[in-house]
Amino acid sequence: MKADKFKFHRLKENTVIAELISDEFIINDTQDALDLMAESGSYGCRSLIISAENLNERFFDLKTGIAGDILQKFSNYRVRLAIIGDFTPYKSKSLQDFICECNRGNLIFFCDDINTALKKFEGSNKIIKQK
Repeated sequence: MKADKFKFHRLKENTVIAELISDEFIINDTQDALDLMAESGSYGCRSLIISAENLNERFFDLKTGIAGDILQKFSNYRVRLAIIGDFTPYKSKSLQDFICECNRGNLIFFCDDINTALKKFEGSNKIIKQK
């Protein structure tokens, strides 16, 4: 993956966030997630924004375990992640609960759009620095 697959956003605190802008890169498993983390990390980014469209559809079926496995990698490596998209078509109560639970933390967020994601990252930066 090349740098032109990313758009970079700089927050007030000089934190740089990589946004995956390639619609060709699909995260199918944990190795794809690790590759994406490594690539964005090579540009000094510890925060990522991806579109829900960059996730294999099986990610949103919690019974597969894919979401848990992938998000656990982000958590283990302390890489913040925002997944942007419209999650209302997913009617699973367990998925909606999972999204709500993630949004209560300061590491993984599900957001409607890029601006909301950037605001969440800005807010979580303040929380992380206070700890």
